[in-house]
This record gives sequence, structure tokens and C-alpha cells, in this order.
Amino acid sequence: MRTGIIVDVNAADRARLEGIVAARNSPQKHVWRARIVLLTADGLGTNEIMRRTGKSKTCLWRWQERFMHEGVDGLLRDRTRPSRVAPLPLAVAERVVALTQTDAPGETTHWTGAAMAKAAGISLSSVQRIWRIHGLQPHRVRQFKLSCDPEFVPKLRDIVGLYIDPPAHAMVLSVDEKSQIQALDRTQPGLPLKAGLEGGAPTLFAALDVLDGRVIGRCMQRHRHQEFIRFLNAIEAEIPAGKIIHVILDNYGPHKHPKTRAWLGRHPRFTFHYTPTSASWLNAVEGFFAKLTKRRLRRGVFCSIVDLQAAINRFLRETNDDPKPFVWTADPDKIIAAVRRGHQALDSIH
Repeated sequence: MRTGIIVDVNAADRARLEGIVAARNSPQKHVWRARIVLLTADGLGTNEIMRRTGKSKTCLWRWQERFMHEGVDGLLRDRTRPSRVAPLPLAVAERVVALTQTDAPGETTHWTGAAMAKAAGISLSSVQRIWRIHGLQPHRVRQFKLSCDPEFVPKLRDIVGLYIDPPAHAMVLSVDEKSQIQALDRTQPGLPLKAGLEGGAPTLFAALDVLDGRVIGRCMQRHRHQEFIRFLNAIEAEIPAGKIIHVILDNYGPHKHPKTRAWLGRHPRFTFHYTPTSASWLNAVEGFFAKLTKRRLRRGVFCSIVDLQAAINRFLRETNDDPKPFVWTADPDKIIAAVRRGHQALDSIH
């Protein structure tokens, strides 16, 4: 052992070092460092320790000295070493961040890592690291369509009030249509999809009961006020008499057609609540349509319109076998504040 180095291993240190050597999950570098100290404490000479551990003399001296100054904890960490590559100047990172917030060069719509690396004169990995540190993702776009409805606030509060505190002895139905559902087949297994064998694309009319999560659904070939009135008649037939029915729906033409309004006048237990314009996200049934698309339609293979409609009807039955009540969680005041900020931002641009 080198002159001036004293390895004094007490009982607690020995137990800890032996535990490191015996543990199956210990990193190997920790194991041989602990063995060096244990063999030294047992009185073995440098040459014998080198033979048993396969390490050089300078390596032994280094870890004996580290143990002498820092104990067992010193064996379990590596000293940080300076990077071989000099860090980028702060000004370069600031320039990348500033460029990212400007328009991309040429006819491109957004910055890519390669384009930014070329513009800033640094590597692609450096650009990605700077973007990651500053939380920048120029390839991603978040969109929110602002409603210009002058009665946005009262309509929002009316609909959210139905979700949160529905009237007693009444039903709250979220109604909408999913149109142009394509029947797709494959030419051969593993090949791209092709159009279905039969023409036409059905429309799914759906009414979600927000209290228990059940869905009333009908597939129809067209998407007019006539079909919408037929669907309202189906709802009327399914819901027991005496129940008041509050229907939440968007501003699509068939929902406000004169004949639809005439039907509404003949059925006083129905009350329509229209979402604000450009705010169909308020309609709870949109969540059901999204689940239907993701879980059944997007990767589905259908040989005909009949197969497609059968699959949709099976999905409706499965949903109603295990319904989940709709729960509204968003604070309407926060939504109103966000919409106001959006309008202020648009006004400042124009």
C-alpha cells in the first residue's frame, strides 16, 4: 500500500462493503472497489490484491485513498469529468429560441430541427437539447376555434348547469350526428384500404343520456331534417311518458329547420338547448363519437354498408351494457376567461 494511505475498516463499514459484494444487483464497478478495500483491510499486499481483482496498482491506490477520505460513500460515486465538447455559449441558445418564435424560411410552415441547425450553425442534437430545455415543440400545433356567439356566456352556463345539476324528474340528452362514415375493405390482407363494395356512407344519430351514460343510436342513409325528426320520434318512443327531456345540440341546419321547430311545438316535454356557434365541444356526445372512431371504426375492416352498420350497432349495445355516466369537470369561469383572452389576442393582431 502506498505510503501515507491508511485503510481503517470498522465493523459497520465491513458489513456494508460485504453487502455490496454479495448483492446480485450491485454494479460491478462497486463490487471490485469494495473488494479492494476489504482485501486491503485483511492485510493483503498490493501485488496479491492486483492478482485477485485484475486491477492496476494506480487503480488500487486511487480507491484506497478515496475510502480513506470519504468512506464507503466515496466508492459508490464517480467524480464528474468535464465534457469533451465545450458547452454552447448562452447567446447561441438565446438565438435558437428567438428564431423558433419567428416564421420558418422559404415555403415551409414551421421550423424543423435540421432547418434550425443549419440556420444557427450548430448540430441537430444541440437544437433538440435547447428546444427540450425551453419546452419548445414547433412541429406541434394546438388549435382552439373561438366562438363569436354574442350569447356565448349564457349558453355555456345553461349547458354546464344541465351537466352539473340536472333538473329533477327530467332527462338530459346530448344529441348529434356522425355523418359520412365510410365502409372500408382491403384488397388483400396487409394491403391498403379501399372503398367499400356498396355505395353510400351512413350517418349515425346518437343521443347520450348524461346521467347514466346510455346511448340511443340510429343509423340512417341521409342527414336531413326528415331523418332528424325520425330520430326524435325514436327518442320519444323509448323514453317513458311524463319525463321532461332536455336536449343539448349544435346549430346544424336540420336542428333548426321549420319542420323541426313545428315538431318541437307538438311535443312540449322536449326543450332544446343549443350550443354556442363554433362550440360543439360542449356537446358531451362528441366524446362517444371519438371513442367509437378510435376503438371501432379507424382500424375496422367492413365489406359493405350492412357490415358497417352491424358493427356500429354492436358497439352501441356493448356501450349500453356497461354505461359510464358523463361527468363535467371543467370550470366554466376558466373557459370564459380563456375565450376572452383569445378574443383579445385576435383583436391585437387585427
